[in-house]
Amino acid sequence: MRCPFCGHEASQVKDSRPTDDNSAIRRRRQCEACGARFTTFERIQLRELTVLKSEGRRETFDREKLERSVTIACRKRPIEPNSIDRVVTGIQRQLETLGESEIPSQRIGELVMDALQGLDSVAYIRFASVYKDFTAAQDFARIVGALKDDLTDNS
Repeated sequence: MRCPFCGHEASQVKDSRPTDDNSAIRRRRQCEACGARFTTFERIQLRELTVLKSEGRRETFDREKLERSVTIACRKRPIEPNSIDRVVTGIQRQLETLGESEIPSQRIGELVMDALQGLDSVAYIRFASVYKDFTAAQDFARIVGALKDDLTDNS
């Protein structure tokens, strides 16, 4: 594992333990060259996923990109980082168990929307505004109205 401080290629594992939700292994490492300590996380990857973008381009699935998108939608909301990690892990597991190696980006967006709707309505609306490319206030009114209807139906 490359040291993030000095770039040296070798490090020693000082401690390993599962994360709270058992979705990854947390490893404390120490660089053999500079002695700096850092943490890495190892996650199980069931299959290699490729994202099919709407314009036809293909790119490798990037968990960090998904996590950034969800984190941005949840910014300044009373949501614990562990909750965001569980959402991202859940979406990744759903994608890996679909049985397909190529996933349309729209499918990923729908899974994020579903997860955020159950987590926080403001984060859901924020993500929807980018994902659905809102251009006017009426777009916000439409999704808030749909959200209200869903809340009424579930009451």
